[in-house]
This record gives sequence, C-alpha cells and structure tokens, in this order.
Amino acid sequence: MRAAVLTEQPGELAIEELSIDRPGPGEVLIQTVGAGLCHSDLHFMEGLFRTALPVVMGHESAGIVQAVGDGVDYVEPGDHVVACLSIFCGSCPQCLSGHPSRCANPQATSRAKGSPPRLTRADGSPVDQFARLGGFAEEMLIHENGLVKVTEDMPLDRACLIGCGVTTGFGAAVRTANVQVGTTVCVIGAGGIGLSAIQGARIAGANRIVAVDLSTAKLETAQRMGATHVVDASATDDVVGAVRDLTGGGVDYAFEAIGRSTTVRQAFDMLVPGGVATVIGMVPSKDEVTLRGIDFLSEKKLQGSAMGSNQFRTDIPRMIDMYLDGRLLLDEMVSARIELDAVNQGYEMMRNGEVARTVITFE
Repeated sequence: MRAAVLTEQPGELAIEELSIDRPGPGEVLIQTVGAGLCHSDLHFMEGLFRTALPVVMGHESAGIVQAVGDGVDYVEPGDHVVACLSIFCGSCPQCLSGHPSRCANPQATSRAKGSPPRLTRADGSPVDQFARLGGFAEEMLIHENGLVKVTEDMPLDRACLIGCGVTTGFGAAVRTANVQVGTTVCVIGAGGIGLSAIQGARIAGANRIVAVDLSTAKLETAQRMGATHVVDASATDDVVGAVRDLTGGGVDYAFEAIGRSTTVRQAFDMLVPGGVATVIGMVPSKDEVTLRGIDFLSEKKLQGSAMGSNQFRTDIPRMIDMYLDGRLLLDEMVSARIELDAVNQGYEMMRNGEVARTVITFE
C-alpha cells in the first residue's frame, strides 16, 4: 500500500510503498476513503513535538472494513467506519469513570512488544503509525476500540473530519466547557477546529458568538458556521478590547483554537467574571502561559481540552445525524480535495492560511 511517511523532524512527507500485516486479535483492516489534514500533524512535521520515526502520519480518517481479527465482533467486512485517536481500553480508571478520551492504558490496545509490526518497509524494518492510526495511507490496521461504525448514508470524505477536528472543536464547546443557552462566546482561530467550536456553541444555543482570525476568508466561513460577530486580528492591535466592545464587556466562554501562548492569554483576558477559557490548540511544550494572579479572584477559569472530552462511540453518530439533517455543516468546511501525492502541497496551503480543511480522497 502507498502511505505518506515522516522520516525526519522537521521534514516533509515522503510517499512510500509499505506492507501491512493481517489483523491480529482485536484488530481491524480498513480501506481508507478519506483523510483530513489536521494542524496537529503539521506540528510534528515542523518538529514542535517529538514522535517515533519513521511514521505514517494522519489521524483523521474514515473508510470501509476489509477484514477483522480474532475476537472482533463490533464491526465486520463492508462496514463504514470513522477512526478516532481516542482509542480506549474500557477497563482503566479513566474509561470506567466516563472519560474514555483520557484512557490511561494504551498498551491494552497496542501490539505487544516482540510482536510483528503492523507496517513494514520492503527491507522488513518497522514503520510506526501516528496516533496509533497512520491515516495518510491507502489502508489502516488499528484496534477496534479506535473505530466507530457509521451509517452508509454518510459520505466518508466528510465523515473523516469528525474523527478529529470536528469532534475536538464541537466537543470542547458542548462537553468540556458545556456552553449554556443564551451565553456569549468567542473562538480565537477559524480553522477546522475553531469552526467546529463555533458550530458547537451555535447548536448549544449561545446567543452571541465572536470569531477571531487573521484571514477575512476564514472569518466569512465562520459567519456561515454560526458566528454572529467577527474580529479581524490583522486590523487591530487589541483583540481583547475589540471583543469586549462587541460583547458589552467580555464573554462567558472563550476558546483558543490556534496553540499559542499569546492567544491563550487573550482568551483568558476577554472573560467576564466567572467566565471559562478553554485551550483547544496544541501549545508547544516549551512555551509557558503567564497570567495575573489577581484575575483568579474574579473566578475566571482556564482549562484544557483533549479531543473535545469525547465519548466518540456515541458522539460521532450523533454528529452525523446533525449533519444529515442540516444542523452540522461539513461541506462548507472542506476548502480543497487532493490526492495522496499532493499531501505536502496541502500542508503548504495550511501554512499560508488558505484553507479551512483539506481532505485526501483515495477513491
């Protein structure tokens, strides 16, 4: 099979021909149909976070089950599935307490040491799978607990977006922050995750939703997703002040969907007393966020969100229902469709701020 492999950090992806093993116990072989380009992969390609090398990148994918290993009874060949990096064991304290996205036992859903690798090069050397998925490939071999079965009515080149970006942003609004009806929201960053947070806030019933971005095109898309107001960050030196002016003093909920310490601080500073700022973006591990201690006396809160605090086996089918009945907008989020060979060009478009979401199509 053909796959996009990262061999050095920083570095671009190389298209290689790899061998993929047959499904072992609990594993599922999937023909990939669609894969979204997520900014998280770019962080690793740029070396901001470390990963094992060589590795097939990609983690936002959907496809069709080809074969299953022993003990798999959740899916069967022919089923349509969305993959999610929140692979859960189902038995650790986090899973049992209702937080499968925080699963603390990845060994339970990975191949044991000494077992044959899932992916190999022609010389037999192993190739890792990013996020234990490796979605930028014609096929994926993953544990069944990293999959959710979906209706065949759902186009897989849009379903793939729900596997990460939509679940992350939408979930941050409705699960992590629990946005309440009638409240005021600001989302900093109108890429795929930010647009999903805007939609989550809209569907949750927020009264006023402010989108902040440097790109006027992205801000126009944000308005189609549900933003009632926008702030062009390229046209002001005081984003916080602009948001406060638009909202009459600040917001109840702020979401940072970029991954920078400066915008995390902006999200916190624009809150009203008692407000909650949620960091969705991946802030580089060496960066620090500095806040004024006095601000905590007004009961402002700063919290993180990993994959939208999801329970993806139930969340993703619900979001698909929302898409099919017109409430969740996905078609409008796809700015470009490319083939696997153009994956580096896709990430260059992302660097340049030209796209909301780009999807690799394999059919």
